[in-house]
Amino acid sequence: MLYGRSVEISALDEVITRARDGLGSAVVLRGKAGTGKTALLDAAAARGGGMRVLRTTGVESESDLAFAALHQVLWPVTGSLDALPEPQRVAVSAALGLAAGSVGDRFLVGAGVLSLLAEAAAPDGLICVVDDFQWVDRASADALLFAARRLGTERIAMLFAVRGDAAVKGVPLTMDVRGLSESAAAELLESRCGVLPAQVARELVTLTRANPLALGEVAARLTRAQLAGREPLPDPLPGGARLFGDQVAALSAPARLVALAAAVEADLDLILRATDRLFAEQTVQPGTSTRTALAEQAVRPGTSTRVALAELEESGLAGVSGTSVRFRHPLIRSAVHEAAAPADVRRVHAVLAELASDDRRAWHLAEAALGQDEQVAAALVAAAERARDRGGYGAAATALARAAELTPEPRARAVRLKDAAVAAWLGGRPGQAESLLAEARERAGGDAMLAMEIAQLRGRFELNSGNAAEAVRILAAGESLDMLADAVEAASYVGDTAAIAELGRRAAAHPEGFLRDTVAGIGLTLDGDAAGPGLLRRALARVGELEDAAEYLWAAAAASYLGEGDLAAEMADRAGQVARVSGMSGQLPVVLEFVATAERIAGRLARSQAVSEEGLELAREAGYENTVAAHLANLAVVAALRGEEEPCERQAREALAIAVPHRVGLRAGVASYALALLDLCLGRFAAAHDRFTAITAAGPGAGHPTVVWRTAPDRVEAAVGAGDEAGARAVLAAYEQWSTHAATAESHALLARCRGLVESSEDAFGEALRLHTNPFEAARTALLLGERLRRAQRPGEARTRLRTAWETFERAGARPWARRAQEELRAAGESGQAPPAAVLDALTPQELRIAGLVADGLSSKQIAAQLFLSPRTVEYHLYKIYPKLGIGSRTDLARLVVLHTAE
Repeated sequence: MLYGRSVEISALDEVITRARDGLGSAVVLRGKAGTGKTALLDAAAARGGGMRVLRTTGVESESDLAFAALHQVLWPVTGSLDALPEPQRVAVSAALGLAAGSVGDRFLVGAGVLSLLAEAAAPDGLICVVDDFQWVDRASADALLFAARRLGTERIAMLFAVRGDAAVKGVPLTMDVRGLSESAAAELLESRCGVLPAQVARELVTLTRANPLALGEVAARLTRAQLAGREPLPDPLPGGARLFGDQVAALSAPARLVALAAAVEADLDLILRATDRLFAEQTVQPGTSTRTALAEQAVRPGTSTRVALAELEESGLAGVSGTSVRFRHPLIRSAVHEAAAPADVRRVHAVLAELASDDRRAWHLAEAALGQDEQVAAALVAAAERARDRGGYGAAATALARAAELTPEPRARAVRLKDAAVAAWLGGRPGQAESLLAEARERAGGDAMLAMEIAQLRGRFELNSGNAAEAVRILAAGESLDMLADAVEAASYVGDTAAIAELGRRAAAHPEGFLRDTVAGIGLTLDGDAAGPGLLRRALARVGELEDAAEYLWAAAAASYLGEGDLAAEMADRAGQVARVSGMSGQLPVVLEFVATAERIAGRLARSQAVSEEGLELAREAGYENTVAAHLANLAVVAALRGEEEPCERQAREALAIAVPHRVGLRAGVASYALALLDLCLGRFAAAHDRFTAITAAGPGAGHPTVVWRTAPDRVEAAVGAGDEAGARAVLAAYEQWSTHAATAESHALLARCRGLVESSEDAFGEALRLHTNPFEAARTALLLGERLRRAQRPGEARTRLRTAWETFERAGARPWARRAQEELRAAGESGQAPPAAVLDALTPQELRIAGLVADGLSSKQIAAQLFLSPRTVEYHLYKIYPKLGIGSRTDLARLVVLHTAE
């Protein structure tokens, strides 16, 4: 029975009720040991009515076993695995040990867990209870939290209980569970001990801080005279280490031995077999200390393990639950450990290692080890490989770090530390990764090859989450093509053209190939070498041979440096498609930077927003700070195009706060561009011109040449609007030079529009409109031409252009541009009604993405796999989409999307 927890129960009831109604959410119960978190979880789980309950409890002895907690919570529903999209089903099956894994992707595991929980929630909802989260293994914790952050429309309530300040990342709703109120504590005491004198009750409540566990345990150890107030309470009260220590000490030696085995291993069968073997040993010679359980039992041959286990259960300290032995409270486990001699603990681990297999064997060997031991280290390395193959990168990092400690040979130790750093990085723990890599670097000694591997990793870590300029310095020390390519990538993020040119010349010394041609071609092009564009063209000619997302991103870079932004966007989009189906082991957030940019450049603002929101969430989970800045910057540009001042300015500030100190000039430039574009969209030409001028002048780390050339059409428009004709001509001249080698129609269209602005040439505007392949940019050109036609007293011709622009901007959600076109149209004599909203405008960004994938012919399972959703969530969105659009089938939806795209 609970005492005095009405507020907490009411809050939990609200979470559960919302989940039952299709508004899933998660809550964290945080408090000290004994405050009643488990009791609250039990009460909440019992209040769900017909809702299904799945439960897992973190166990300290299993905290290093990858997916141990996940196995416990999902095992009852593994029969629903076939309902999952194939990539998710394979990932979860491997995580649970039901199938062999290759190289796991933790995002896929997390998405699969969400999908499986969603299946388990049918038809009445689900309560997922995770107790003692501080001891849940990292792989399980990552997967469960991934799901908890995405419950959205699922009928799932996830309840986490955690002791102390252990992090529960991304679950905003936290309930602090403290001691009871004085009245509730007195009620608890009365239920245990009868009516007590008020003074005694108050003193007990004060001394225990109304902790329910302490109150109950302390009261049970007081004499009747003490409880009645006839004798003073003991000072100190029996608590702290003594709270359960006395009970443990009261056990017989055999029962304490069973308790010790249960304290280091939860599996009942292993505990029974290990204690049978320990009881059979006769290792203590006359004169040996009899302090330990092993020593005492040695003089009691024939002791029955089951009798000792029965004694342990009768004491109330622990009990058998299915195939496990569970302590009544985690503090009992601590008391058992405290009561045991270190030698006994190691011996129990050693015996358990002889009986266990795979990961359990490896960790028991590690705990039994005295000093360095290569065989034990190798066992941990094998455990790490198994965890990694299932997507348990956090567990793999822990195992590899411990293996390194046990490794006697210095070089092997450094290699294992390096591998641990990689696993930690892929597990979304950049701080741990950097610490492990620093230690690996210290221990690498004079091994030049290993030192270069470590340096390349240092550079990659810096590029993703640290100082991009420092990444250039580190990576530029290498001579391999891969390391030079990484250095060029880093320098490209910084915007250091001199470094890119120098690195490109070094890359040119390597044998011909796609990567070499791209890296060398970029460097030579920036250096003004005529051979550069030819190399980039040769690289792009091999696009049909490309297979992975990273290669497509290099193809996007090649197109970009040729001045073909539209082709670059197409290559980025392909990279995103490949990344979603290949399992990028954490690199997807980076790929999505470029996908979101491509969608935005194409004028698909809702899709760009949805991609960046997804990428932002994944980047934050992975700890990729510089990628966080990239997605914030893109969201700021989208907001600018929509005329949303507050979001634009806020997101740009947040992006700049990361990008500038980290010297990520590319993202700093995009964030600054968002602010300039906002001014341009709102007709503040002078302010926009000033901002664009500042972008052009910004040096490496604060600006970027790619941002400069890509924004040239906007800069020309701002300069013309501000009355700076000379400035506009200077921008046009630079843009013409940059676009010399561009061959796509869209790149020529943008150049023609710039000439039309600078030269007031109707012919140039007409040429641009004939060449445009991007509907959004075509609308901008039509608006500019329509404005000039109206002012030239040619309203009839102007109306045609302006109406087209207005409709396009309305469909894109670019409200400032739409208002400008509408005002010009009215001035041209057409007061007309607003163009009918495009049928797909009623959809949210997420719904629009799902609709697009339906049009591509993907099933709900395939869409779920791509977007890291559950199939049920996809079906929910479709259920909302159909009535919004007045349709009733996927075929109708696909037809509408195709017609919308054709417009």
